[in-house]
Amino acid sequence: MEIKKADIERDYDGVWEIFSDVIAGGDAFSFVPETPKCDLKKLWFADIMDTFVAVDKSGKIVGSYYIKPNQPGLGSHIANAGYMVHPEEKGKGIGRLLCEHSIDFARAKGYLGMQFNIVVSTNTSAVKLWKSFGFSIIGTIPQAFRHQKLGLVDAYIMYKSL
Repeated sequence: MEIKKADIERDYDGVWEIFSDVIAGGDAFSFVPETPKCDLKKLWFADIMDTFVAVDKSGKIVGSYYIKPNQPGLGSHIANAGYMVHPEEKGKGIGRLLCEHSIDFARAKGYLGMQFNIVVSTNTSAVKLWKSFGFSIIGTIPQAFRHQKLGLVDAYIMYKSL
């Protein structure tokens, strides 16, 4: 498994395959399931983002993450990130590798902390993973997420000092 900086020309379709499958469930990201492919550039490859892909030995993109400043200007020393793993590759430790890589990258880039603004409370595997890396729930936003199967559910704000 190799994690490398994404190239929008080379990796767009592979990331889109993951992105579209993940958001189709409407259970972990605030992107609407009907998000068109043309929006991926601004949602996952924006100029303010550093985007990475995890590639298996066969060359298939099996995961991706972006990292960016959580806020502009005076809040730019705190990173924000989003992670996706190909649904067929879940349970293989790819999310863990992406998180570890992103923390190392954030430190190297000079970020002082990482904050996730909306971790869906029912996404227990993500909450458990982030906690295993030292992230803490620093706030709960009541009924912040319209889960496609469960209706309104809470979301967490999670933070880790770097």
